Amino acid sequence: MNTQIQRLLDAAVTEQGYPGAITEIRTGTRRWFGSAGVADTATGRPRTAQEQFRVGSITKTFTATLVLQLAAEYRLSLDDTVEKWLPGLVQGNGHDGAEITIRHLLNHTSGIYAYTLDEGMLERYWTPKLLKHRFDKLTPEELVKIAVSHTADFRPGQGWGYSNTNFVLAAMIIEKATGMSYADALAYRIARPLKLTGTYAPGYETGFRGPHTSSYSKLMQPDPDAPAHDVTELSPSYAFGVGEIISTATDLNTFLSELLGGRLLPPAQQTEMFTMTPVPDGKWLDGYSYGLGISSVTLPSGTTVYGHGGMITGTWTYLYGTRDGRHVVTQNVNGDWGMPPMDLFINVLDTAYPAA
Repeated sequence: MNTQIQRLLDAAVTEQGYPGAITEIRTGTRRWFGSAGVADTATGRPRTAQEQFRVGSITKTFTATLVLQLAAEYRLSLDDTVEKWLPGLVQGNGHDGAEITIRHLLNHTSGIYAYTLDEGMLERYWTPKLLKHRFDKLTPEELVKIAVSHTADFRPGQGWGYSNTNFVLAAMIIEKATGMSYADALAYRIARPLKLTGTYAPGYETGFRGPHTSSYSKLMQPDPDAPAHDVTELSPSYAFGVGEIISTATDLNTFLSELLGGRLLPPAQQTEMFTMTPVPDGKWLDGYSYGLGISSVTLPSGTTVYGHGGMITGTWTYLYGTRDGRHVVTQNVNGDWGMPPMDLFINVLDTAYPAA
């Protein structure tokens, strides 16, 4: 198995052109780590299991876990409206926070427009203009304002649409309910208890707090020979509560194993999180199902795995495991081209799980 996975990682570098690729597989107490390519193209430094990288939308699983912990403590209810916690923020163009519940946010049935699809945001972050805007600081309120300047996609509960705005709002509600910053809530409730020493929410910080891989972007240019720019340092404020978290392969596997194993949430909230609904074709990733901040997919081998993928400027990450949490896999490439490198990720999982 390990030899086959190593070949897949090597091919990601030699055939798909990623600077580096890693996989960490955890089966109970056993761990295997494989890498190909480099963490930094300038120095040729190899990639490691302890290096930090931006995890993109895997942040959503952390955010949902925090919300569900608060629900278990009766500090909020999944049936609370957005209006209750963030009065007046979600209004206009068919958006009404009084009709949208926290559950709608976490399972992407709110109908709120995705601010990341705004033309100005796309131009700022997914074209060569990123090089001028990478250190821009945006507040969560500004992100929501962009979203509600567009027409809502559908009435709450009347459809399904993957919207990053949902998790900006969920993170804002976490701050209201806890009286602390999103970053502090993450540290206090998840990172410290699990001893995730490389995991944190950076907020407006543009760099890293520890050893890390470099990240590279072709800025969505269609030419396969387009240059890859080093975008390691940037402000992740445009991904507040959505895609900002920094972590490591080892930390991510620990987090998912604990979550799937039922050690982060009581049974009632665990059931809520893992109540999965098939994603309508063409709305996100075909063949996937979605719960509350977590997704599932059945591999070609027939094994169903649970977790989330993540992309943010310069990096792709994929974190999935079996429902009991005994078998978990983290994968990352430190380049953001390919939409996404699903053949690599699925093939690695399909190779790993029959032998697990």
